[in-house]
Amino acid sequence: MATKIDKEACREAYNLVRDDNNGISWVTFKYDGSTIIPGENGSSFEEFQTTCTDDIRLYAYIRFTAGDAMSKRIKFVLITWIGENVSGLQRAKIGTDKTLVKDVVQNFAKEFMITDHKELDENYIRNELKKAGGANYDAQTE
Repeated sequence: MATKIDKEACREAYNLVRDDNNGISWVTFKYDGSTIIPGENGSSFEEFQTTCTDDIRLYAYIRFTAGDAMSKRIKFVLITWIGENVSGLQRAKIGTDKTLVKDVVQNFAKEFMITDHKELDENYIRNELKKAGGANYDAQTE
């Protein structure tokens, strides 16, 4: 069966993360049968990490404050999480299903595909965002 997405519900969840006034910094999009729906949301990266278990696949939209000593700005990332125990068929569908998620989640600075808890490191993601951000005035002190 072809995967579908609940666009309205997912768009609402996406907008929660983009809103500067509610404290929500991440949301997941998970599978409910063959439909992608909003999952959990929260305010800390550690909370998000606990949702990434070995038996699921999900997409996450996460807000970070990035920048350097001269300017701070909000950046967003899209993470595709595939747990170690996810079946081969489900892994194969991730690529085509991500297209549905990207119809809703259109504004992000960097995208990650992560399959190992060691790769789900906040400092690594922040450093990658810094590299993608252009001018880096912190380099003067490094």
